Amino acid sequence: MRYLRSGGTAAIRRPRPADEAEFLAAAHRSRELHHPWLAAPDSPEKYAAYLSKIRRRDGAGYLICDRASGAIAGYVNISGIVLGALRGGYLGYAAFLPYSGTGHATAGIRLVIEHAFTALGLHRLEANIQPGNEPSRRVAQKLGFRLEGFSPDYLFIDGAWRDHERWAITAPTTAG
Repeated sequence: MRYLRSGGTAAIRRPRPADEAEFLAAAHRSRELHHPWLAAPDSPEKYAAYLSKIRRRDGAGYLICDRASGAIAGYVNISGIVLGALRGGYLGYAAFLPYSGTGHATAGIRLVIEHAFTALGLHRLEANIQPGNEPSRRVAQKLGFRLEGFSPDYLFIDGAWRDHERWAITAPTTAG
């Protein structure tokens, strides 16, 4: 398997149509883990729509894989990519069971951030996290995201408008 980046226990690569069965099995296995924070694509139609969405100019998607086995350990999306003066996007992420809590998500998201700040030329990534989603908050904190604000009724998830905290990270800058 050819990876875009690898480090520690994780590696990242782009999702493919051939990943559908493994991805859907992981999404079904992890449904309770993700509820009510997100709903991973869990049908062939939703997976096809997911692939289409991350292939648009304003999106990118990555699978976090276990380096030892190649198994899909989670996924990361960058949506709403804007270039020009902003050069930023919105980061979403999820671990799949049995990899939740193993460090795979943190390692994989770190790789995606490095890729975004170098290969994609982005400067800023924002992660919007629901209050109470402690695992996602801990990952953001470990990776150096800073809490920038609170947005009431920000995103429609699981049948309701949900409050979110806005966390962000920017690319390292050099003086000059």
